[in-house]
Amino acid sequence: MSLVELIAQADERGLAASGLACLDRCLPLLGGDDEVLRPLWAGLAEGQDAEGWGEYLEQARGKLGEAGPAESAGDEAALLARRMLAAAPAGRSAAEVRVWADACSVASLRIHRLLDPAARLPAAGGLAQHGASSVDAGRAGRTDAMSPLVAAELRRQITVLELLSEHGVGGLRRALEVSTEGRRVLRAVVSRRARGARGRSA
Repeated sequence: MSLVELIAQADERGLAASGLACLDRCLPLLGGDDEVLRPLWAGLAEGQDAEGWGEYLEQARGKLGEAGPAESAGDEAALLARRMLAAAPAGRSAAEVRVWADACSVASLRIHRLLDPAARLPAAGGLAQHGASSVDAGRAGRTDAMSPLVAAELRRQITVLELLSEHGVGGLRRALEVSTEGRRVLRAVVSRRARGARGRSA
């Protein structure tokens, strides 16, 4: 099943976990602590209501706002990550989180393409049309045009949704592990880019 189909069929918890996982993997671009989103994960596991979700979301926004963007993260990639955080709904109805999860999916894939050293990076001002279209095609199940980092992120997004679909709340722990693994990968990519930028400016 394609990612688009999985998002269309997911329930409220699966959609919230999908969006949260995308945001979690992109934390290296926001400069925050790796644990800043943990209360939101815990709330999903405990059946937290919408009020609790909104409260923890505002706490996370406050902490990440204080942290500021990660140094040398790449302006466009960091902006996409901040938009993901800003767009997170205070409510957690299926309709609200479906829109957010879908937007987070696209943004996270675009972030990974922007940061993928194997991809042809777009000129300043936005994604190349091919990059945007390859992300859309990959979400629909056609992955041949995807670069390695983007393809790996697509697999993680699919895995998270499948885990929640098959195991419900029982799949959250594994979903968090998948997200943590992806965050480590992206942090390493961001770190390499920062070292490369410092080397060029030296």
